[in-house]
Amino acid sequence: MLLYNIRVIRHTFTVLDGIGEKTEKRLWQRGVVSWDDFLDSPYIPLFSTQRAVFYRELLTGLQYELARGNSGVFKDHLRASEHWRLFDEFRRSALCLDIETNGYAPGRGGEVTVVGLYNGDSYEVLVKGENLDVEYLMERLSACKILITFFGASFDIPYLKKSFPGLEIKIPHFDLCHAAKRLRLKGGLKRIEQYFGIERPEAVCGMDGYDAVILWRRWLRGSSTALDLLIKYNREDTVNLFYLAERLYHDLKASTGIYEYCNGS
Repeated sequence: MLLYNIRVIRHTFTVLDGIGEKTEKRLWQRGVVSWDDFLDSPYIPLFSTQRAVFYRELLTGLQYELARGNSGVFKDHLRASEHWRLFDEFRRSALCLDIETNGYAPGRGGEVTVVGLYNGDSYEVLVKGENLDVEYLMERLSACKILITFFGASFDIPYLKKSFPGLEIKIPHFDLCHAAKRLRLKGGLKRIEQYFGIERPEAVCGMDGYDAVILWRRWLRGSSTALDLLIKYNREDTVNLFYLAERLYHDLKASTGIYEYCNGS
């Protein structure tokens, strides 16, 4: 297997209680690079025999859940900032999400106007007053294995939950905004897109969230072209997330130092 194809979750020991990135790297340095290495080794450096047995039991359970495609179990075993490690394992069941609003806060007149969804193959848009249904949205979210947003942990997800009481998200969340900051990339979504050479169509180039609010108001006043443009803008916001997730995932993986210790297994 080529090194860049390493699925980093299978080399992640921070899923175990009491192990941080420093201890994880110390394990890698001592030749315990993967879960299989840990499970096959009669002696694990750094831990007592009792602690190693406990960790083996946990890893065996997590390996089983990973094999059956249960991403939800990792939501609690990994810090939110480490959910990115699951991307390559569940990329075919990932869902990108981006919302637009009317510009107000939830509870103060705020409403979700557009929800964009993209699974790596097809884009789907849910529009308030047409096909934006909370039950359907929950169905789409429950069908995926990992959620991808940009700044969603701070904006999109809290806004959705306040707007639609009862909405639950039980899957890991790869927030690209926090991933970019970890890699010391500055700026919002459009700035990060430029860094990776992504160009938007001329019709929506330069637009931002405020423009989306204005377009929604024009749509309410009867402009069908305004809604078309709003959807085009949201499509770019949503679809580009998948490409960025791939790029940021590989850069984050390299930043862990795993390539130095892994022989491609």
